[in-house]
Amino acid sequence: MEMHQVKYFLAIARKLNFTRAAEECNVSQPSLTRAIKQLEDELGGELFRRERPQAQLTELGLRMLHPLKQCYDSAMEARSLASAVKRGTVGSLKIAISQSVDLSLVIPHIQQLEKHFGRLALKLWRGTGIQVAEFLKQGDVELAIAGTLEDSWERIDRWPLFVEPFVLVVQQGHKLANQGSITLDELKQERIIRHRYSESEGDILSILSTHGVDINHVDEVATEFDQTKLVELNMGIALVAESTAVGQHLTRLVLNGVELRRTVYLYGVAGRERTPVAATIMKMLRGANWRKDH
Repeated sequence: MEMHQVKYFLAIARKLNFTRAAEECNVSQPSLTRAIKQLEDELGGELFRRERPQAQLTELGLRMLHPLKQCYDSAMEARSLASAVKRGTVGSLKIAISQSVDLSLVIPHIQQLEKHFGRLALKLWRGTGIQVAEFLKQGDVELAIAGTLEDSWERIDRWPLFVEPFVLVVQQGHKLANQGSITLDELKQERIIRHRYSESEGDILSILSTHGVDINHVDEVATEFDQTKLVELNMGIALVAESTAVGQHLTRLVLNGVELRRTVYLYGVAGRERTPVAATIMKMLRGANWRKDH
């Protein structure tokens, strides 16, 4: 199996058209078709049904898509890393982190990355879930870390990093501070401060409404920092992800009787070649013990 065969297979799987795939790969269509036929012979069956105007993946093609993509990505990352080591170059890390993800979760991994590559030119973008998806689309960043992105662009790849619950945070002097745990039904008379740009905001509002909390009179802020700052000033209470860093004057309360969790993902763009720096931190983030880290 040759890497150019895998490359052509992945291009056809994206385009579902042999002509457009050949154009994308800068190769003639007969050469592409011949390479796919050789790959099919090696794998023991057809990978595509040649239909007009589109080609369709066969059952074998569907089963081969994920492992061949992993194989190709790994080969490209290894090639990029070898080239960078040979040239003595490092490059930069371009990464976007959602405003709903605490920066302190990622910084230790970036610091560890610098031990591998020396001085690192870090280009860090912050934004809402919508903005993070747009950063990826436009090529402003190579990787992103966020909750669930409501974006249907088929080229966005994602890998789950960790799942965590939400907790209630209150100021230490608040009347609820000493309870340890609480139910959402007890919040009906409380002033709640919401982070309007959190990727989990829709789920939070839905659950609050289900438990009789008037979501039409919930205070709104644009950042998680503002949210916890207002709670620290005893201007309300807030539901935040467990990993959120909060001040020493705030108390966390466990939520009882409700399943309110979020998954934090690592995002990338399928088909784009990654730099050695991005490929390395991608492996670090996916292999991290997040339960221990946060």
